[in-house]
Amino acid sequence: MDSSQSFGLAHLWAQSDSIIRAVALILLLMSITSWYLILSRAWRQLRARGHARAVETFWAAPDLESGLRTLQDRAAGSPFDALAQQGAAAAEHVRHHTHGNTLGGTLDADEIVTRALRKSMALSTAALESGLTALASIGSTAPFVGLFGTVWGIYHALVNISVSGMATLDKVAGPVGEALIMTAFGLFVAIPAVLAYNAITRANRLELAELDAFAHDLHAWFSTGARIASVTGRQEQGSAGLHIASNKVAASTGAA
Repeated sequence: MDSSQSFGLAHLWAQSDSIIRAVALILLLMSITSWYLILSRAWRQLRARGHARAVETFWAAPDLESGLRTLQDRAAGSPFDALAQQGAAAAEHVRHHTHGNTLGGTLDADEIVTRALRKSMALSTAALESGLTALASIGSTAPFVGLFGTVWGIYHALVNISVSGMATLDKVAGPVGEALIMTAFGLFVAIPAVLAYNAITRANRLELAELDAFAHDLHAWFSTGARIASVTGRQEQGSAGLHIASNKVAASTGAA
C-alpha cells in the first residue's frame, strides 16, 4: 500500500474506534447545519437589499392602500411589509371601535397603534435572530469537539504503540498525524460559523435600525397624518428661510 494512502482519511476512518467516528459524525452534522444557516441567511440578505427602496416607494404612493400594495409587491413577507400591515390594521380597528359610549370609545388610539407596531417589531426581531443561537454554539464548541477527538486519537495511538512495543518515528507519525486531523476538522467547522455569525449580527442590527425608523414614521403618520420630515430637510428649509430673510433685510437697508 502507498504510504500517502496509509495516512489518508480513509485509513483514519478504518483504523479509528467508535468514539473517533462519533466525533467525526458530530462535526459533519455541525458543518452541514452551519452551512445551511449561512446560505439561507445570505439568500435572505440578498432579498432584503430592495426593502429600503420599497419603503421609499411606499411613502411616494398617493394613499395608504396604494402604499400597502406596493410593499406587498416589492417586499412581500418582509418585516417592513408586516409592520405596515399591522399598523394599518390597528388604525382601522381604532376607527371602527372608538366611537360612541362604549368601552372601546375610551381606548387611546395612539397607544393601540404603538402596541401593534411594537408587537410586529418584536416578531420580526425574533425571526431575524432565529438560527443565530445554533450558529454561535457551533462556532464556540466545534474546536473543542475536534480537540476531544485529537486527544482520544492520540491516546488510542499511544495504547497501540505500547502494545506493539515499537515507538519509531514511522510508527508514531501516522497515528498522531491522523489524530491531529480532528483538530483541523473542528477549526474548519468553527471558523465559517463565527465569521457568519458576526456578519449576520451586523446585518440584523442595520435592518432593525431601518425597521425602527420606519415604525417611527408610521406612528407619526397614523397619529398626525404626515410623515416626520428629516433633519436634513428641516435644515435646508431653515437655511433657505434665513437666506430669504437676509435678502429682505439687505433690500430694506438699501432702500433706507
